Amino acid sequence: MFPSPHAPSVERRPVVVVGAGPAGLTVGNILRAAAVDCVVLETESREFIETRPRAGVIEEGAVRGLAAGLLARAQVHDECEFRFGGERYRFRYHELTARHHYVYPQPLLVTDLVREYADVRGGDIRFGVREVRLHDLETDRPAVSYLCPETGERRVVHCDFVAGCDGARGVSREAVPAWRARLARRDHGIGWLALLAEAPPSADCVVFGVHPRGFAGHMARSPEVTRYYLQCAPGDDPENWPHDRVWAELRARLGAAGAQPLAEGRLIEKRVLDMHNYVVPPMVFGRLFLAGDGAHLTAPIAAKGLNLALHDAFLLGDALVALITGGDTDGLAGYSAACLRRAWDYQEFSEWLSGIYHGTASGDRYHAATTLARLRRLFTSPAAARAFAEQYLGAADAY
Repeated sequence: MFPSPHAPSVERRPVVVVGAGPAGLTVGNILRAAAVDCVVLETESREFIETRPRAGVIEEGAVRGLAAGLLARAQVHDECEFRFGGERYRFRYHELTARHHYVYPQPLLVTDLVREYADVRGGDIRFGVREVRLHDLETDRPAVSYLCPETGERRVVHCDFVAGCDGARGVSREAVPAWRARLARRDHGIGWLALLAEAPPSADCVVFGVHPRGFAGHMARSPEVTRYYLQCAPGDDPENWPHDRVWAELRARLGAAGAQPLAEGRLIEKRVLDMHNYVVPPMVFGRLFLAGDGAHLTAPIAAKGLNLALHDAFLLGDALVALITGGDTDGLAGYSAACLRRAWDYQEFSEWLSGIYHGTASGDRYHAATTLARLRRLFTSPAAARAFAEQYLGAADAY
């Protein structure tokens, strides 16, 4: 039984943010910038979240309000390259859209956001909390409780709103009852071997290798580290992919006329990702508002997951500020619908791009041939190229 939220000793904040990933920290920073008090709860340590390897491709439209370090240090990419049929095909999307991507490893982004929230703005963030629980979400007096890592005591924070930004396996998503969540899921039936190589990039842009032996991807992360992907069987064991096999497959699948040799190096991360997408509408349950992977997940096929999380966070942070500081309820009332319009658009693009990446390795000659026809169309039809560029960059006028 919790004490009354009106008791003098009870902690109360307008907003509790669960999860200190990019979405949670962005919401926290928007609130702090508007002088709205909040607390961010995170189960991991600060060191862990600032070093955890994750995504790194950020849309130009998803950098609003992010820490200045991104604009100062991120690489700017305005083209990508497809390799298929032994040839290289440069896709110059900036010429079509006047937009570009930023390449900025997520650990650096999280480090910037934590510093901005905690060190610059003096925001309250509590690391290493355990057994986070959400209470009374369907009332006007919700609460979040957790075990304090120092004392082991259960502490309670009463609030007006909970921002659930703790990902696909977090307590926020679990707090939405099964009868309310309407899961829509797509399993692609393939896996990607995700690799981080202690090696400089071997190209000046993102490279997509479409090959009969399976997809391969090259994505720069820093001058010293490169992200690679190799299509594999779902559920494959990373130990089936020793150093020599990995580099042999990367050379084969990314090989093309005129391409420079791959710069090889030690593999510092190696894990298999089963490619699947899902959406769990609505993104609201009572006073709980989900943002990021807790509400929708996109496989790394289209590099959309981090970008979707940031777009959610901007909408949620702005809507909370509008209500708490000005009494405007429109933003929160339309939050789920607005987020889901973009989420479904990105899901559709991920589905389409999966067909491009994996079609030539399907074992179906008809599918392989139509995949190559789609690819060639990107480089022969200006209309097809513009449509692809708009989706690839998340640059539509409206969602």
